Amino acid sequence: MAKPIEFNFFAPHNKGAALIGSFSDWQAITMNKGDDGYFRTTVALEDGTYEYKFRVQTKSWFFEQDQWVDVTDPYATNIDELSGQDNGVVRIKDGERIVDTYVWQYDNEPLPPDHKLVIYELHIGDFSGGEDDPHVRGKYQHVIEKLDYLCELGINALELLPVKEYPGDYSWGYNPRYFFATESSYGSTADLKHLIDECHHRGIRVIIDGIYNHSEASSPLTQIDHDYWYHHQPRDPDNNWGPEFNYEHYDQELETYPARRFIGDTVRFWIEEYHIDGIRYDAARQIANYDFMHWIVQEAKKTAGGKPFYNIAEHIPETTSITNVDGPMDGCWHDSFYHTITAHICGDTFDLENLKDVIDCKRQGFLGATNVINYLTNHDHNHLMVELGNRGILDEAAFKRAKLGAAILMTAVGVPLIWMGEEFGEYKPKQPDPSKIDWTVLGNDLNRGLFEYYKGLIHLRKNNHALYTANIDFIHENPEAKVLAYSRWNEKGSRVVVVVNFSDNFLAGYHVPNFPCGGTWHEWTGNYDVEAGEDGIIIDIGDYEAKVLVWQ
Repeated sequence: MAKPIEFNFFAPHNKGAALIGSFSDWQAITMNKGDDGYFRTTVALEDGTYEYKFRVQTKSWFFEQDQWVDVTDPYATNIDELSGQDNGVVRIKDGERIVDTYVWQYDNEPLPPDHKLVIYELHIGDFSGGEDDPHVRGKYQHVIEKLDYLCELGINALELLPVKEYPGDYSWGYNPRYFFATESSYGSTADLKHLIDECHHRGIRVIIDGIYNHSEASSPLTQIDHDYWYHHQPRDPDNNWGPEFNYEHYDQELETYPARRFIGDTVRFWIEEYHIDGIRYDAARQIANYDFMHWIVQEAKKTAGGKPFYNIAEHIPETTSITNVDGPMDGCWHDSFYHTITAHICGDTFDLENLKDVIDCKRQGFLGATNVINYLTNHDHNHLMVELGNRGILDEAAFKRAKLGAAILMTAVGVPLIWMGEEFGEYKPKQPDPSKIDWTVLGNDLNRGLFEYYKGLIHLRKNNHALYTANIDFIHENPEAKVLAYSRWNEKGSRVVVVVNFSDNFLAGYHVPNFPCGGTWHEWTGNYDVEAGEDGIIIDIGDYEAKVLVWQ
């Protein structure tokens, strides 16, 4: 039996609007405008799936004045891309609009707090699935099939490159066209929920990459009334990726900030509908509005309720003001860590003060361990193996240096992040075209050895709570030998000391004084015990090698 379904459309300064859809044989149904800026109409629909669009008299300056244009509903939760029309899809069940019929299974599973996270960043399309055919896109289901692998590695948070609907069927997702719809080439909305549910079942949090600086050029709001939601022109033409949301613009008549209102609705929707556990805010430097960011973070946390929710800024270069006492975000990408550690692992430079700054972010002015997310690489950069290969460092020498990087990543102050494949030595350069991870290399001894090294370090990190803290002391430095040693500790007596050699020399019988306490220490990388006396310890340390000592 058909029941009345309301269609509404916020376009406060547009003169006229109509609804067209499969239910009306695409004939226009007039919509009436209310004082609140919404056009509305009601259609009697039986349960089922329908396609629709809005026809509106545009206010955008690149059309003729008041020209009628057909636009997709900016709030559409499903898009029919296959038709080539980008029609919105509405599903009716029991007389109500629904996104899908997915039933959550694991909502009550406990999830780790921010300071315990080991984040794995991945792109659905290139992570796994159809490895034999470069034209086959990875799907949500393929990630589910790899969750046992990620659990073995020790991952407890996934950070997904953007999964909002974008044009075409291959992109990294930084060109979002529809903010409420999921990317259909990866699977259905229910498939994405199933992935998130299965992650929660395994104690893995899911963080999504949110693009709130800009939208893709033909996103519906640009067609309706461009300057109501966006800046008229890009503020920084050299760092512009599409129409930029104008978070300063205030509609006095309706007492609302239009762009904030839209993005607020988006964020609340994703938390309520998809049960996500955090957001990485892309290009926060370009958003450039702390007032808006404070507000959106509060909205996110309020919507998430009692569960942990991590708000992370990508602000390049990083700034302490984005996270500290008055800062809006919980944490930010620690890009100086990447640049500094990569340069030292590749042998490009040696700068002790610079190393200490990025290993202990407090020296840069950050306050705590969750304020920075450290990484050796991410989707914006080449894998470490590519950087080493570019310098002629190959095979065993390259894997040795990759282990050195992993040891620092897992023992520095901050939350570690791994870009997909880095944990076993993925070697393909960064490119905007399809580039699946080469999982076959895991069958090689060197690659498997690197994976096991990462796995062991993650296990150590999760079981030695000294590595969760912001406590760190630099106990020894030797610029001539290119050696640095630091101690991590907590109040309950956990101790970890890391000794790193950034030189080409094997250092036999190397003396590290000033050890935090005497007694037996277990050297984790080589699995042996060493005694520390009043004058420290004596160890052998190889070229480009880290020794990780755990107090017994």
